Amino acid sequence: MSFFTSRWVDAPDCALEVEDGLLPGGFRAAGVAAGLKPSGALDVGLIVCDAEGATSAARFSRSGAQSAPVLITRQQSELAGLRAVVVNSGNANAATGEQGLLDAAAMRAAAGAIAGVPAEQVAVASTGVIGVPLPIDAVTDGITAAGARLRADGAAEFAEAIRTTDAFPKQVTLDVQLSGGTVRLSVQAKGAGMISPNFATLLVFAQTDAEIDADEVDLLLAVCTKRSFDRISVDGQLSTSDTIVLQASGASGVRVEAESDAERAFGEVLDAALRQIALLVAKDGEGARRVGRVIVRGGDQRGVERVAHAVADSPLVKTALYGADPNWGRIIQAVGAALPGTAPLDVDIEIEGIAVCAHGGYVEHDAQTLAEAVRGDEVEYEITLPGEGAETERFFSDLGHEYITINADYTT
Repeated sequence: MSFFTSRWVDAPDCALEVEDGLLPGGFRAAGVAAGLKPSGALDVGLIVCDAEGATSAARFSRSGAQSAPVLITRQQSELAGLRAVVVNSGNANAATGEQGLLDAAAMRAAAGAIAGVPAEQVAVASTGVIGVPLPIDAVTDGITAAGARLRADGAAEFAEAIRTTDAFPKQVTLDVQLSGGTVRLSVQAKGAGMISPNFATLLVFAQTDAEIDADEVDLLLAVCTKRSFDRISVDGQLSTSDTIVLQASGASGVRVEAESDAERAFGEVLDAALRQIALLVAKDGEGARRVGRVIVRGGDQRGVERVAHAVADSPLVKTALYGADPNWGRIIQAVGAALPGTAPLDVDIEIEGIAVCAHGGYVEHDAQTLAEAVRGDEVEYEITLPGEGAETERFFSDLGHEYITINADYTT
């Protein structure tokens, strides 16, 4: 499969990547240009589920400055029965006060009217510049135009419409063979900057035609989000606008029961798809060259999480990754910063399986072999702390010149 490109994600045996452009049964999508982006690119996207019994689940940014669309969707929508998703890019509608809430509600109402569903069954998302009023008339005109273009093969158009600084669209469609028959899973996502665990600056929309109860949809999304988008970092910055939605139309007639073999198989595919999407977000990383994976073991769970977070967000570690510099001193510095008061720290470090530090001190190794090992697109770091039982991981992009170029003139 061409989609599962990372060595850190195994392609499930029961899934087949398809390129016919068709969404799962019961879904239609579209994307249009409404004039929010100066480039004239697509900037309003709409997904509609035609199945009345659709189930869904959603997750949102944990920021204390959540955008108006996040607030409206999280507080006033039927998250277990979402039938439509409306998105604009080019403007985050965040930090926009009462008018922003009114505009998000207007987006929801317009999409609901087109989908023929109550506004409470519509999820709203916006991404782009923070603190700028949303040109709501242009957006609602775009929603109307998108409604006229809704079709079963509109996923690629939708994925294009939700991009901001993304260098490439992030999407996949998989046919999943379950014990009761074949179901389809599609995912569209955006995200490249302002990415940090807890969970990330991104928008992710997934659809399936499997028949799944709302409680199980919520459980599947919770578990898979924790193993994917909760574990990536580009710049350690938490967004106002993160939104993840999973919808199940049931149109295939294939039922996925709780704790069944079908649920385990479907969950495996959803997990793999979202982990690979998360890695694509880190790989995009606004000018990134490489993706790192840091695995931390030992100690207690709180400690390993702090260490993984510190390493993944360290600008020194990230710039070394960008330059293919195996400077493990930057790693141990980040570890020590995450665990103050523990000196002398008994820590082991390996880079691409090559031991460079044991019990807090230098280990003799072949410097040339190590230098060659960190030149690949993916670099793995393993950190072992005293103790047993705890383990975590983080995926992170490097940090280079292009990131500064992109973000220095983002609004101009």
